[in-house]
Amino acid sequence: MFTALTIAGSDSCGGAGIQADIKTMTALGVYASSCITALTAQNTTGVEDIMEVTEAFLQKQLDCVFTDIYPNAVKLGMIPNSMLMKVVAERLNFYEAKNIVVDPVMISTSGHSLMKSEAVETLKKTLLTQKVVTTPNIPEAQALSDMSISSKEDMENAAKRIHNTYGCTVLIKGGHFSDMEASDFLYGRDIERWYHSPRIANPNTHGTGCTLSSAIAAYLAKGESLEDSVLHAKAYLQGAISANLNLGKGSGPLNHMWAQKQ
Repeated sequence: MFTALTIAGSDSCGGAGIQADIKTMTALGVYASSCITALTAQNTTGVEDIMEVTEAFLQKQLDCVFTDIYPNAVKLGMIPNSMLMKVVAERLNFYEAKNIVVDPVMISTSGHSLMKSEAVETLKKTLLTQKVVTTPNIPEAQALSDMSISSKEDMENAAKRIHNTYGCTVLIKGGHFSDMEASDFLYGRDIERWYHSPRIANPNTHGTGCTLSSAIAAYLAKGESLEDSVLHAKAYLQGAISANLNLGKGSGPLNHMWAQKQ
């Protein structure tokens, strides 16, 4: 069986982070293992609190997974501080991990900071200089490229700058733009490709970044090329968003059940 490892934070409501990664990988026929970097108290409306694991405990998790169920691909999500970032980078290098997808989770959809500023610098100096593909959204790409992004041309220039600076392959996600498309741009060595898809009117976008990056990792684990993995991962995400599932207290069938208990 194909295997993939997710290294990220836990989302108590199950829509993002480790939980979203495991659900996505499982749905795509890949066995998912996990190493948790932090616990979060959150729901679909925001993050209330974060409790980080220790460096020693994170390393122990990584050692246990790599020495038993060696992953065909690795997805990195929320890594909140610099020391944990260094542990991950060192262990991935030690175990010669392949097919690494880095989702540089810096700020939650609700605006909560998920990565300390010094961790961003460590991310640039360690993980992005390894052979990885990174999947920043527009704000994250701006932080990594040190430039403003307000157009598709800016997306192309930012991706090229990130690649030329750190050596990684870059998929900049255009979901933050308000036009009628949700277009992403992939750039790397011998790769330059746009992925166009229609924007779906759905307010429930909690965890979509986690889902896309873990889907890319799942397809890479199954032996697909990076370009095909991105293509199929976007199709999977589009299907998930189109389902328009409402689970929060403010909407959907569960709201009536919750209200009856008040």
